[in-house]
Amino acid sequence: MSTNTQAVAAHVLRHLARAQQKGRLTRLDTLANDIGVRREDVRHVVTSLHEEGHVDAKRMKLTMTGFAIAAAMRECVLVPARAIPAPPPSQLHVA
Repeated sequence: MSTNTQAVAAHVLRHLARAQQKGRLTRLDTLANDIGVRREDVRHVVTSLHEEGHVDAKRMKLTMTGFAIAAAMRECVLVPARAIPAPPPSQLHVA
């Protein structure tokens, strides 16, 4: 099963926004567990979001742009962060 990086990024932004609004600190392993993906996947996404200026990776907090993005997608339904495996191909019986 593979991860959808864009979906993980959306989940990370939304989770960090919720935590910040409640005044809670968020750790990488907790975030990965809440989203349901590997810690390495979350670390990769947080690093990318940090490089883009949306997350302060040292403090695990959103920047103003990150918070704005999270607020803009507040009402959106997010796709699962883990890709659903395709069903196995049906077997064809050829005579």
